[in-house]
Amino acid sequence: MKPPRAWYVLHTKSRFENVVHEGLSKKSLEAFLPKIQVRSRRRDRVAMIQVPLFPGYLFVKSAQDAYEHLEILKTTGVVRFIGNREGPLPVPDDNIESLKIMVSGTDAVSTGRRFKKGDKVIVVNGPLT
Repeated sequence: MKPPRAWYVLHTKSRFENVVHEGLSKKSLEAFLPKIQVRSRRRDRVAMIQVPLFPGYLFVKSAQDAYEHLEILKTTGVVRFIGNREGPLPVPDDNIESLKIMVSGTDAVSTGRRFKKGDKVIVVNGPLT
């Protein structure tokens, strides 16, 4: 019996998000790369371009069997799965659906306050508490 398929976060090489997304799609794996539109200033014009919402990361749906796990890791540009010592941690389907709804709209996506190196934060919930 195959384990249930779940969403996982992949860390990619810098600016390899699209390469990894295409590579996973060619392997018939379901991948999700949330993108947002941002204004890009060129020397002679301003253009709207799509950039990853989470640079360096994307989501892949996997059963996490040994073969599929290895195939994902062998994809060009993949660095590793995000998880802990016990292995990759699944992302709830509700979170992925919310992201899909959020990036499908035409309104600007606010990703919250930007932190600078050295900013003090307090972690109140989750695996880092």
